Amino acid sequence: MAGSDHPVTPAVRVLRAAGVAFVPRLYDYVEKGGTSRSSAELGVDEHCVVKTLVFETDVKKPLLVLMHGDRQVSTKNLARLLGVKSIQPCKPEIAEKWTGYQVGGTSPFGTRTALPVYVERTILALPKIVINGGKRGFLVEIEPAALVHVLKPTEVEVGFVKTSD
Repeated sequence: MAGSDHPVTPAVRVLRAAGVAFVPRLYDYVEKGGTSRSSAELGVDEHCVVKTLVFETDVKKPLLVLMHGDRQVSTKNLARLLGVKSIQPCKPEIAEKWTGYQVGGTSPFGTRTALPVYVERTILALPKIVINGGKRGFLVEIEPAALVHVLKPTEVEVGFVKTSD
């Protein structure tokens, strides 16, 4: 990818090294805006925006879960699937320590520590996805096959649609 109209993050370096074609997608980041904000700004379906979530098991082992922007992770189902007592989201400072990325800018590519990656199975069936490129306000558009090629994730079915209270 020629030019540098986007940040060159560890994620970008990993994608380039793996020969993954990507389209940089920049938007105005808003604190707590989430995938509804990025999808609206970029004009893409929120279902195709993939969030990178950092969790830890009851024994403090970290892991990444890649989930559709419009879905939540059932930590109970994930814990059962992994054979652990419980799973909860990492505190932001812990997530940053493991990944090297700021929360809101976490990419599954180029993490400081190699972490197990779990991907919601239906993400892999999409024609294109947008996923964090390693900086707040910076996503990359890629084919889902790139996740498998670079990350070798474990496929799971732990997503659910959050209903309003």
